[in-house]
Amino acid sequence: MKNSMILIAAILGVLVLVSCQDKIEETYTVNSPVYMSYNDLRSSFKVAEAEDIIQPGKIYFKDNFIFVNEYQKGIHVINNALPSNPAVIKFIEIPGNIDIAIKGDKLYADSYVDLLTIDISNIQDIKVIDRDTSVFPYFLPQIEVDGPVDFVDQDQGVVIGYKEMEKTEVIENTTYYNYYPAYMDFASESKIRATTNTASYSGSVSSQGIGVGGSMARFALYDDVLYLIHESDVLVYSVENNSNPTYVREFYATWGLETLFPYEDKLFMGSTSGMLVFSLENPLSPSQISEFSHMTACDPVVVDGDYAYVTLRGGNMCGAVSSQLDVIDISNIQSPRLLKTYSLDEPYGLGIDDKTLFICDGNSGLKIYDATNPLKVSENMIASYPEINAFDVIPLGAVLVMIGEDGLYQYDYSDLSNIHELSHIPIYSQTE
Repeated sequence: MKNSMILIAAILGVLVLVSCQDKIEETYTVNSPVYMSYNDLRSSFKVAEAEDIIQPGKIYFKDNFIFVNEYQKGIHVINNALPSNPAVIKFIEIPGNIDIAIKGDKLYADSYVDLLTIDISNIQDIKVIDRDTSVFPYFLPQIEVDGPVDFVDQDQGVVIGYKEMEKTEVIENTTYYNYYPAYMDFASESKIRATTNTASYSGSVSSQGIGVGGSMARFALYDDVLYLIHESDVLVYSVENNSNPTYVREFYATWGLETLFPYEDKLFMGSTSGMLVFSLENPLSPSQISEFSHMTACDPVVVDGDYAYVTLRGGNMCGAVSSQLDVIDISNIQSPRLLKTYSLDEPYGLGIDDKTLFICDGNSGLKIYDATNPLKVSENMIASYPEINAFDVIPLGAVLVMIGEDGLYQYDYSDLSNIHELSHIPIYSQTE
């Protein structure tokens, strides 16, 4: 008993000593944000000579040019007057750029939180002519890091990277033996993986018309209106004066909004939970017509006549377990219904042209189908290119533009019995 009392007294003594120590020092290694100030961001626009494509993202086609996003870095400009011999001619440096849209000879691009209007009427003299600040929500670059990430101070600017550093912090003492620092916020593990005309190269972009984007686009143009995804909302800008976009309104669409696809007088939206259809009868004030819900998955959508085609990608951050193509009957636009589901491996973007369906199935490559009968798509494969990685496509009537981790490919599909590669601009990894 005496020994037990001595032991209890010793334990109590230690606890008293610990409780008297009000503060302790904690040293740890953390990934600290590297910032670009807002002033530097807004003076960072620059046009350089051609550069290698390293981490491609969205693609866009206008006149004789293809515009390829270099993820969060800028835009490669490709002279495509001869699809069999395209040439990268310029690189537009735009920090934080992901999306592109073009009306006439004005290109719209995001730059972290800002919206830029860029004059591309003369490819040899590209210049920014308007900047709308703080349009988009603040976001962090998708950079893989090991360990915890420190707090982000948005007032310091935009985050352009991280650097490891030791940090010592004086903290209040606690009775808990395991301390989990409040700064812990792990960076997203997802990665963005990284467009027929034979007219002669004129060095200019027409002041008329709207360009063509891929199915993964978050920007969409319809007549004189520009639509921009803003988290679960859509921003509406008037581009009647395409040199100076004017904010009109913002409306809620749905949680997990991902892609926009204008078709005729409607705007189809792909989200992680389903497909939404909005009427563009009044383009400045879209109104919802209907919604088709599906399992949680990454979801671009394209439309042809009475059918919408949706690829659902499972795994990673997309939620779903399986990956598939859904064919949706929209003949009654008020009540879309699932017509058929086909299994896929890793689908990303897709495109359709006159019943020819192009699907980018990730590492399983590009797949081309005859979709004349939507109930027998999988039975009518026209061609398959499994040896390449495929991310998104733009079909242009006779030439298909496809982007993937392996490069920018163009195919002649004017004769479906003899689809063949026209050209390939390779992607160079940072280690090459």
